[in-house]
Amino acid sequence: MFEDKLRALEQQHLLRRLRVIDSAPGPTVTIAGRPVILMASNDYLGLATHPALKRAAIEATERFGVGAGASRLISGTLSPHDELERTLADFKHTESALVFGSGYSANIGLIPALVDATGLILADRLSHASLIDGSRLSGAELRVFRHGDMQQLQGLLDRRSAGRETLIVTEGIFSMDGDAAPLVEMADLAERYGARLLVDDAHGTGVMGCTGRGTLEHYGIESRIPFHMGTLSKAFGTSGAYVVGPSGLIQYLINRARPIMFSTAPPPATAAAAAAAIQVLQSEPQRLTRLWNNQRYFVDGLRKLKFHLTATVSPIVPVIIGTAHKADAFAQRLLELGVYAPAIRPPTVPKNTSRIRATVTAEHTREQLDHVLAAFATAGVELGLLHRQN
Repeated sequence: MFEDKLRALEQQHLLRRLRVIDSAPGPTVTIAGRPVILMASNDYLGLATHPALKRAAIEATERFGVGAGASRLISGTLSPHDELERTLADFKHTESALVFGSGYSANIGLIPALVDATGLILADRLSHASLIDGSRLSGAELRVFRHGDMQQLQGLLDRRSAGRETLIVTEGIFSMDGDAAPLVEMADLAERYGARLLVDDAHGTGVMGCTGRGTLEHYGIESRIPFHMGTLSKAFGTSGAYVVGPSGLIQYLINRARPIMFSTAPPPATAAAAAAAIQVLQSEPQRLTRLWNNQRYFVDGLRKLKFHLTATVSPIVPVIIGTAHKADAFAQRLLELGVYAPAIRPPTVPKNTSRIRATVTAEHTREQLDHVLAAFATAGVELGLLHRQN
């Protein structure tokens, strides 16, 4: 039975396979014994291999061991978790913070704690799967509005029952398109209609804003959105997730969020490394400068080649290819040319919008980005996406 389903996926060019990388994540990695330039990592600031993070993880492992041993409410809350939460709250300018094992577990724990079966959730169509799944688990009525369409969102708010508890859900930076949610307009609507606004800032934290505090800082609305969530596995180079906000909310989540209650706490080493990552970001602001210089250089190069890009404003640079078959072939040709950037296909993205989701980091050199641009040009011409230039 499973073999038939796998064959069907393969015939549709939608079959996915795990690819082993034999080196640490970085601007270059080793695949099948060959060095290639990695353009698919969310390690935007290049912190996953930073000496300070490795040192913090090693020291925490030597002191606390490799596992937390229990859930947060039993005996799993160790001092590295407490230190990370205090560091996050200070960094995010909030009263308190709570760390989860992953962004997925954070969202499926947070959303059901914010709204129950009597409520209404209004979610951007392109919201991450964990936001949609968390919304469904809450039992609330879920309505989806067109991506970034504030007119439709307002219409849904207008038609709801008076006084009905409502949660608006969105990503800050959308993971597959790289564009930003219109958070100012969303905050306006939330305030006008008495709704709550939940922002998943997984891809904005550490990247957006002049100090890297995230998309809320970028828009200057941190004081208007009292809580949000994000991850530690992107710009901070480790793993896990957080919710930051008022201390009352955090205490409530400790008592209501099922992933906190029923999951073993994250390893102490990752908590210690994440706290070190925040400190590195604050002490090495030049990483943000390098990241954005690389982003502009790469985006400008792709646009000069006449590729079809999304409206990205982030280090996520999706190149729209079209069919799953062509995107898969494009990714394979890039790999042959020394560039690893897998194809993103349905159901992750809508049909006929399969893409190469390239990501830029602070650690890429200009020479590496030039090599990547040349590989994109070659693959684009060979697959008929670009005209050959004389």
